[in-house]
Amino acid sequence: MKKFLLLSAVVSLCALSFASDTETKAADRAQAAADVLNEIQAAPDKGIPQEVLGSAECVAVVPSMLKGGFMVGGKYGRGLASCRTPKGWSAPAFFVIEGGSFGFQIGGQAVDLVMLIMNKNGMKHLLSSEFALGADASVAAGPVGRHAEGNTDWKLRAEVLTYSRARGLFAGVSLNGAVIKQDKDSTREFYGHMVSFPASLQGEVDPPPAANEFLTSLAKWAQEAAK
Repeated sequence: MKKFLLLSAVVSLCALSFASDTETKAADRAQAAADVLNEIQAAPDKGIPQEVLGSAECVAVVPSMLKGGFMVGGKYGRGLASCRTPKGWSAPAFFVIEGGSFGFQIGGQAVDLVMLIMNKNGMKHLLSSEFALGADASVAAGPVGRHAEGNTDWKLRAEVLTYSRARGLFAGVSLNGAVIKQDKDSTREFYGHMVSFPASLQGEVDPPPAANEFLTSLAKWAQEAAK
């Protein structure tokens, strides 16, 4: 019976993942990521603290990451990331995030995920184009609120800070064990050819017009955070 439930959960998650992939193109994902950032940061006193966002080396967004299963939980999502460069925010790099966690949960839900890479070491892991949160790079749930002066733990605790939004609730979330790797299919679709993580995230390629909304949103909120 347990094996049947496990198989059912895996099949259900794969089906949801396939539907998400076919319905969401790379350009649509870039627009959705911009919308996620705008909506989160526009919420009074419920967004990412300015001090935290202003210190981030890179920002990654996964619109509608899927979580689902019965008895066995699973996570799957596709997103994009951008890093600071001398010329501004880099062209986006597309990635897949996958991970599993065991625990009692019924049904599934889609959450918007935001990850902030907080230092050069975390950025190094991101540039490797495949790493595990909690194993290769330390990860922690990020603080929430307009300011974080009284909470300095985030400066010391993790290379990656993570947030999720589901049903209007925005909060820090733990993603230990999740694996991030390059989404080669979306990369080819978006750029018309293969582009490596370092080439995009270090500013070696120009972003296509479809990236403008995401990068404009990122630059806007990073500039607000720097004030």
